Amino acid sequence: MTETGLVLGIETSCDETAAAVVKNGRTILANVIASQVDVHQRFGGVVPEIASRKHIEWILPVIDEALAQADVGLTDLDAVAATYGPGLVGGLLVGLAAAKSLAFARRIPFVGVNHIEGHIYANILAHAEIAAPLVCLTVSGGHTDLLYMPQLGTYEIIGRTRDDAAGEAFDKIARVLGLPYPGGPQISLLAEQGDRERFPMPRGLLGGETYDFSFSGLKTAALNTMNQAKQRGEELPLADFAASFQWAIVDVLTQKVLLAAREYGVAQILLSGGVGANSYLRHHLTTKAAEYGLEVFYPPLELCTDNAAMIASAGYFRYAAGCRDPWDLNAVPGLRLGD
Repeated sequence: MTETGLVLGIETSCDETAAAVVKNGRTILANVIASQVDVHQRFGGVVPEIASRKHIEWILPVIDEALAQADVGLTDLDAVAATYGPGLVGGLLVGLAAAKSLAFARRIPFVGVNHIEGHIYANILAHAEIAAPLVCLTVSGGHTDLLYMPQLGTYEIIGRTRDDAAGEAFDKIARVLGLPYPGGPQISLLAEQGDRERFPMPRGLLGGETYDFSFSGLKTAALNTMNQAKQRGEELPLADFAASFQWAIVDVLTQKVLLAAREYGVAQILLSGGVGANSYLRHHLTTKAAEYGLEVFYPPLELCTDNAAMIASAGYFRYAAGCRDPWDLNAVPGLRLGD
């Protein structure tokens, strides 16, 4: 690395147009996010074509703002990093085009970053004391992955969702309930006042035979509960329903993570991804882990959802390890960690 240690990160995998400048992979100098939540809210979810157009409109102003906040110029950068998957292909292509153009013009390296890996590195930005080996749970609207990391940057996939991701299940049920987008945080707010034992909910693939997850059965059970209440002419107690639904997800996630941590003999657990912002999941996992002498780390709320600081951090460490990606690196919408 040169003496500056500065990496510009770009993130456009979904509905956030983001750019950040990070120094030495750990110090955030700027982290700018232009959110499209208000744009997509009336549709109840992200519309890919609209998201792509907004990324085109906002990408350069967001990059300019990040450089201005960091008080650096393009000539100060060592590398440019951008998400190349997974995500919506149109959005990914916008970010890649911007990143490669800037890197090519400056004749500095371009580094592609896996979005899921970026979420993991959000923890590295926040906690200097993190040390491998460890177990990481990455849980969001599109992913529920359980990873063993013998060292930072090396991943063994030990569990994945076989159907819906946890965040996807949250959002789908929230949409049926008529809650505003994004629905996961709305269910979490309702659940704070509810009784988690009011409605029995299934726990998919719980039993120790696998670290994989399944939330489709839970989603179906929740829909059936709602329909049965409607058929009986009863008003569904939303707080109790939300608490029971959330508890079913948190219970499964926690049990599998703790089982993996004990089996792999690690002392630390990382929580990453958008659902990692769920306060109940944070509290329950931390409390149960402490019973086994395990530490749990999670990023601050502003780094849980999609942002470019995590991409810049992951990009820095990939660059420092000698990674240089070609100019023809394409978007990979279905990219998985380890591919």
